[in-house]
This record gives sequence, C-alpha cells and structure tokens, in this order.
Amino acid sequence: MLAGCSNGPAASSTETAARLASIHRAEYLTVDGAGLFLMIRGEDRRRPILLWLHGGPGGAERPLFRYYNGDLEKHLVVAYWDQRGAGRSFDLQADPRRLTVARHLTDLDVVVDHLRYQFGRDKIILVGHSWGSMLGLLYAQRHPEKVAALIAVAPLIAPLESQRQEHAFILGEATRRQDEAVLARLCEIGPPPYETADQVLAIESLAGRYGAVFHRQPNRFWVLVAGVFRRLVTPWEIPRFLRANRVSLDAMTPELLTLDLTRSVPRIAVPVFFLLGRYDHHAGSAIAAHYFKVLEAPEKRLIWFEHSAHNPPFEEPARLDKVIERLARTLDSGASPPGCLHQRRIQTP
Repeated sequence: MLAGCSNGPAASSTETAARLASIHRAEYLTVDGAGLFLMIRGEDRRRPILLWLHGGPGGAERPLFRYYNGDLEKHLVVAYWDQRGAGRSFDLQADPRRLTVARHLTDLDVVVDHLRYQFGRDKIILVGHSWGSMLGLLYAQRHPEKVAALIAVAPLIAPLESQRQEHAFILGEATRRQDEAVLARLCEIGPPPYETADQVLAIESLAGRYGAVFHRQPNRFWVLVAGVFRRLVTPWEIPRFLRANRVSLDAMTPELLTLDLTRSVPRIAVPVFFLLGRYDHHAGSAIAAHYFKVLEAPEKRLIWFEHSAHNPPFEEPARLDKVIERLARTLDSGASPPGCLHQRRIQTP
C-alpha cells in the first residue's frame, strides 16, 4: 500500500513535467506587411530545433510533413513555416511581384531568429525539400552562424538544367514506350524554358506518369481524407493552397531559371547532408549528386533513397525520419544560457 501511495504522486509529477516540456503552438509572424504562419510542435522543447522549408515555390507541404513525418515531433522540436505566398501565409490581395528569392531569404531570417530567441539557441537545423533546399543553401551561405546544419532533400540546384533533363527524360520514356498521347502533349508544350505555372505543372504531370515525381504513386484521395480527418488540413483550405502554388510559380519561376547553385554557392560553412531519391527526374538527382561532389563544406554526406523519386519524405517516411533524427543527435545546436540571446539583441517580430 505504501509503495502504491508513493508511486502516485511521482507519476503525476512526471506527467506534469512532460506537459511543461512539450510545445504545441501555432502563430502568425507579422513581417513586412505579411502574416507568416508558423507551427511549432515537439514533446520536449529542450531537443534540437528543426525547421522545415517546403517546396514549390508556393507548395505548402506542412500537412504532408505532419502526416508522413510527424514522428519527428517525438524526438525534435519541429517548426513548420508556410512561406510568404503559400498555405496559410497566402494573401490573395498581396502583390505577387513581392514574391522574390531575396524576400524569402529575409523572411526566413526573421523566422530563424524568432525560433532562436524563443528557445534560447544559437543555431537551428534547416531541412529543405526541393525549392526549400535551394532556399536553405542560399540562406546558410549568408548566415552560417545561425545554422547547425542543412539537410537537403531532393534539392533543386539548377532549375533550367532540371527542366532540360526532365524534358529529355519524358521524351525518351515516351518514345521507348511508344506513348503517342504523351509525345503529342510534349510537342504541344514545347521545349524548355518553362516560365509559367501552366507549363511547369504540365511537365511535372507528364514526368509523374513515368515515376519521376513519385516512384510509386500514392493514393492521393486517401491521403486527403486522412489529412482532413486528422485535422492536418481543412477542406476549405485546399483550393487556397492550390491557388497559392500557381501564383508563386508564376511569380518566381522566371527568377529561379536564372539561378545555378553550382556557380553561386560553391562552398558553405555548415555541415550539409543530401538525401536523394534514386528515380528523381523532376529536380534531377543526377544534378544534385554532381553538385554535392564539387560543393565545399566542413562536413557533408550523401544518402540515397532507393525506392523514391522526388519525394523521399512521403515515399520512404520511416527511413527519412530515422536519418534526420540520427543526424540531429550528432549536431551541436548551440544552446545558450538564458539571457544570452537578449544580450545579442536579436530582432524578433
């Protein structure tokens, strides 16, 4: 009886401590006229901080990251940011001409400083998918003192070359398979460069038929239903998400086509990890692998996902989560004593 009595309060104290250590928060950061949506979740706020940088531009993947990769919240503090012009940060009245790479880099710096300030850290881990990896590489080049590491998943490195190789892949596959419908559609769209959302999405759709985007197609309807049921997304948000993606693609693709990280980011002063899908002919895993070879970094590692194309987070989620968790455990997140960040006067929204 005495043993039973003593265990009760102890268990209660443990549960209370766990509740105090966990974090489940959603907020909007007001940044230069925009409300940027940020969700932060984790079972222990003392763990390393991971900030997801979604693809697109404009492709808010927060519901997918939480659906497929939500287990990371058990081991890390995970922040999900809807970039300007995407997801819950999308403003139909906003001027799309403000959707630029420079603007996204400035926004990202505010988000990073906000997380560092809130959790008392010197550095956080960035994990980017597709365009998000390009954004992360550009940011880490400029602010290595704030980044513990960059994890680049199916990174977009040279958009124009990606379009050229994607077109060549579709043409080759369609010819080999004698797929006259795809050949006719490819002829109608024409060769790259593709500067509009209509063109980009049309080519992606054709590449997707041959396993270049998803190596194995998911049941999109079931994922949608499950996401709504689990309250990861609301039904009325979905048309808004799709609209935001098209607006961002139209606004930013011409600028992206002028970028090639092989030239603009030849070296980086933070650890870099590339997670590549073997069958990615959308952004192009061959392009990323070549860039990885020539990229100079204090530490770098390339990990192949043999059953994925452009979407390892959603095609091999369990393995990707384990890889990210293990990498995070080996990194120095630069935790600071309370008050240090106040002394450095980090500007927060």
